Amino acid sequence: MEGNVFSNILKKCDSVLGWISQRLLFVSGFLVLVMAFAQTYGMITRKVFNNPSSGAYELSTLFLLLCGVVAVAGVEWLDQNVRNDIISSRFPPFLNKLVVEFLFPILGLVFISVLTWKSFGNAFYSLEIGQVTQSSWALPLGPIKLTIPVCYILLALVLISKITHSALGLRRKSDA
Repeated sequence: MEGNVFSNILKKCDSVLGWISQRLLFVSGFLVLVMAFAQTYGMITRKVFNNPSSGAYELSTLFLLLCGVVAVAGVEWLDQNVRNDIISSRFPPFLNKLVVEFLFPILGLVFISVLTWKSFGNAFYSLEIGQVTQSSWALPLGPIKLTIPVCYILLALVLISKITHSALGLRRKSDA
């Protein structure tokens, strides 16, 4: 009975995480498209009209940061990340599965936890002092910096889900 309740909660959380991750991947793809248009605009204004635009570079830099941070949870959710198999390929299949599906996400979770902790401190400090970019636009950096730990929290939830599924899968195999 308790296993069914936990399984239902896990399925519901997985569907929410999957939905959010998929939407953020779409947002990331849209940001790449906006970066392409901004760079094209900047190149045309510089080469054709001899009037360089600082906004194109700044938008592209901002969207490049957001694109990477926003997409990382979705890429991990779809298991499309780049994996270094130099170590894990030398293990027997069971140990390889244990390392890749359980140990690596735990190590990733530890790493993401530290990044999230430090990013929150940096974002709140930026909001507190009203930090802005050094360009003529003077964009506020606090909200931009706040997206980094929020997306890292989503990545941490995806990693926790992977660890939970891996632990349940390993437990079922050991019970059999």
